[in-house]
Amino acid sequence: MTQKHILIIEDEQKIAAILKDYLEKSSYRVTIIGRGDQAVVQVRKSLPDLILLDIMLPVMDGMAVCREIRKFSSVPVIMITAKVEEIDRLLGLEIGADDYICKPFSPREVVARVKAVLRRVNPEPFWGNDAVCGHLILGSIVLDEASHRVTVNSKELELTPSEFRLMQVLISQPGRVFSRDELLARVQGYDFEGYDRTIDSHIKNLRKKIAVHLPDQEIISTVYGLGYKLNYAMNDTS
Repeated sequence: MTQKHILIIEDEQKIAAILKDYLEKSSYRVTIIGRGDQAVVQVRKSLPDLILLDIMLPVMDGMAVCREIRKFSSVPVIMITAKVEEIDRLLGLEIGADDYICKPFSPREVVARVKAVLRRVNPEPFWGNDAVCGHLILGSIVLDEASHRVTVNSKELELTPSEFRLMQVLISQPGRVFSRDELLARVQGYDFEGYDRTIDSHIKNLRKKIAVHLPDQEIISTVYGLGYKLNYAMNDTS
């Protein structure tokens, strides 16, 4: 099995070294970058399997780094920061981060999060009754598990691993209402403590991306007090 490559973008050398040690003990290959302005170039060059990204970086902060990375890559990103305010968490998720860890943290927790996010990139397949030849199809939306792609009117959506997994859960049972807690458990893949706004941010991003190809259609509905559902009725605009 090919060794997964983790890129740590962190300017605190001691923290980076500890994370590197724990990840290498878990059989990952690890590269460390200490400056934000060098990180984007490194991502293009090394094509990591996952990025651990600190928010407070010299020259270019982690938010700016994540925005630049999302212009050309859907590589999983876990943000690490000392900022604990909810608005900072939401900003990180809305610009495309897959997960969020606040300092101080346990290195073992970081490794567990890395494993969980990587599992979402290549999850165990699960299919509802609409599965046809490894695809889930609803109107003009097609989800292909094998290639990890979602298309709308034959146009591919650039989804993060969390967004793909969320779409996979919703399209597996269209019309069913999933609670935020249920979606957290299915999408995050571990016991995610008390932060259900994570799902709200991913839903917001997913709606925006779908709306580019299906404007004026409510594909994902909010069921107030309960959660979210994917609608059955959609018009094919191809």
